[in-house]
Amino acid sequence: MRRSSRKAEMSLYAPYNPVAAVTPNECVSTVELRIRCQNLLNKDIISLSDPLAVVYHFQGGRWMELGRTEMVKNSLHPVFGKSIETKYYFEEVQKIKVSVYDIDNLTHTLTDDDFLGEMECTLGQIVSCSPFTKHLLINGSPTLSKSTITITADEVSNAKELVEFLFAAEDLDKKDFFGKSDPFLEIFRTHRDNWELIHRTEVIKNNLNPRWQAFEKPMHTLCQGDHSKKLKIDCYDWNNDGTKDFIGSTCTTIETMMGATTKAIVWPLVNEKKAKKKKGYKDSGRLVLRSMKVTELHTFLEYVFGGMQINFTVAIDFTGSNGDPRQPSSLHYIDPYRPNHYMQAIRAVGNICQDYDSDKLFPAFGFGARIPPVMQVSHEFPLNFNMQNPHCAGIDGVLTAYQSCLHQVQLYGPTNAAPIIYQTARFAHAAQQAESSQGAGSYFILLMLTDGVLSDLNDTKSAIVYASTLPMSLIIVGVGNADFTDMEILDSDNCLLRAANGNVAKRDIVQFVPFREFYRRSSYESGGTDASSIELARHVLAEVPRQVESYYKMRRLPPKTPPQRPASLDQTVTPSQPPPSAPPRPPAPAKSPDYSKAPASGSAPGQPYPNMDPNMAPPQHYPGTAPQAPPSQHPGMAPQAPPSQHPGMAPQAPPPQYSGSAPQAPPSQYPGSAPQAPPSHTQAWLHKARPHSIQACHTKQNPLSTHM
Repeated sequence: MRRSSRKAEMSLYAPYNPVAAVTPNECVSTVELRIRCQNLLNKDIISLSDPLAVVYHFQGGRWMELGRTEMVKNSLHPVFGKSIETKYYFEEVQKIKVSVYDIDNLTHTLTDDDFLGEMECTLGQIVSCSPFTKHLLINGSPTLSKSTITITADEVSNAKELVEFLFAAEDLDKKDFFGKSDPFLEIFRTHRDNWELIHRTEVIKNNLNPRWQAFEKPMHTLCQGDHSKKLKIDCYDWNNDGTKDFIGSTCTTIETMMGATTKAIVWPLVNEKKAKKKKGYKDSGRLVLRSMKVTELHTFLEYVFGGMQINFTVAIDFTGSNGDPRQPSSLHYIDPYRPNHYMQAIRAVGNICQDYDSDKLFPAFGFGARIPPVMQVSHEFPLNFNMQNPHCAGIDGVLTAYQSCLHQVQLYGPTNAAPIIYQTARFAHAAQQAESSQGAGSYFILLMLTDGVLSDLNDTKSAIVYASTLPMSLIIVGVGNADFTDMEILDSDNCLLRAANGNVAKRDIVQFVPFREFYRRSSYESGGTDASSIELARHVLAEVPRQVESYYKMRRLPPKTPPQRPASLDQTVTPSQPPPSAPPRPPAPAKSPDYSKAPASGSAPGQPYPNMDPNMAPPQHYPGTAPQAPPSQHPGMAPQAPPSQHPGMAPQAPPPQYSGSAPQAPPSQYPGSAPQAPPSHTQAWLHKARPHSIQACHTKQNPLSTHM
């Protein structure tokens, strides 16, 4: 099939990012799919195809991606080690499609890769006929090579143990004529009287005493809960043409390997053919399990039940490329009959996140505009123009502040995202500092909406790499019809993001999606619950639970003990932990840079951020941020009048931004700001002291949203 026709067909698919199935029905079980292929087409001239399999399920009238296997280099008969998990519902017909591609580059998109064939079936067929084999088709016909795909399915147990292995080898046989061996390991489990591949290590080049990187596997994947089940570990020498030479093998069990929790275990690697032919043969080297650690896995809901709060922050692109907000063609145009794309995305994602935030106070920022009173360019300004208290009351407050802000700023540029990421990282760092005494209390989600490619892509990469060490996730929604190919680099689903200085992210925290993939006409009356908004929220938030789990796993921080819930709403709530007497004061920031000479949109951005080492302490300065001493009032209250010299103060008489329009005098309280009435004594300490102190709220009734 020609690539142009495949590209047209790919438009029928959801974006490439993995998304979990979401359905209100009770889940029967979770199944794990393992894939292998035979007789694939060879699309490479010099070598063989480098296949990768992509699994989709049919939902909401289109194919949604469930996950991808790893790429196997130079193979027409690949056995993929990475499995794909999905929910199984007996009462539903769950359509499954598996597409196989020859990967020619490092991009995440598939339209520029060679298509090797696809297969459609139902999950019920796979489960009932496992292993399930079918021909791969191109344009509805079998391939010339009669390619086949085989899928096996296993139920995932509820065991919550994760095993970390650290392997090495000693004195391996030399397999290469001009050099040493290039060894790697393949680990198999027993499955229905056969050996099934569950993991393949990386290749260590030219080394007879290799040390492989540590890797983790769920206990259920290794032995399905039976510690006496046999595991087979094969050692091979990798060849450039995709073939492999057998070095040796050993068999063991999880029960035996448990001994490596205290000391290393050594097995001989035996090549049976050599043993039969060669007298005095001893072994082909030794396999060493240097260490093995078993840790308990904790789920997202366990952290929610323990009182973890989701802190939702919004950042909106106000650059000139959005167009004049007075014109219907503008992405910021306010139509009285239906919300624009920015508003739809905020409503869709915010409606879910707000259920996990007790005070419903959301910081909301803009970037890329000239702001009053002196009309300097800012890449981090509160929508309510109050730097001491940027919080808005609920999602409605965010939308109200957004609409009011449009009449007071001048759209400008460039599109710099790093400042706002660092600002949210400041909040997340404060939460991380409190974890030693308060436990897993707060996690931050930054929703960033932008209409084009970032001007400070390298600085943004550095900011994301730094943020990956913090309790924080970043959701980027691309608005409009721009080419967002470069943005997909930030969404590192298959490999961790690397900054320009070489630092690598500790975990994947970014989810990017173009809004146009989900857009359908909707109205205000839908309340953000139309089909397209629901699909958008499902897609961008599907990875958040996994990202929360990965952060606390990295920190080795278990969930807090769930607080005792009141029997009724009328009962007085007794906090399980008293509030601190005074919030800690944040480190003093350096002087904010002058953005008045910022280049126009599309020009080369400045570099206000040094490339940051993720292991370093957070920067003392986030451009555009000027936190003062903690205000005497609570952040949930109405903002006090800012000092006259503050760049984020309320405008007295800002110059008109568009010809023919003049801004009105600012209201006494900015639309969308937190209410003026101070909270009661009980409520006051329950509010998060932002940004100076982040406290866990132990009294919140955490709802179980079907979207998560």
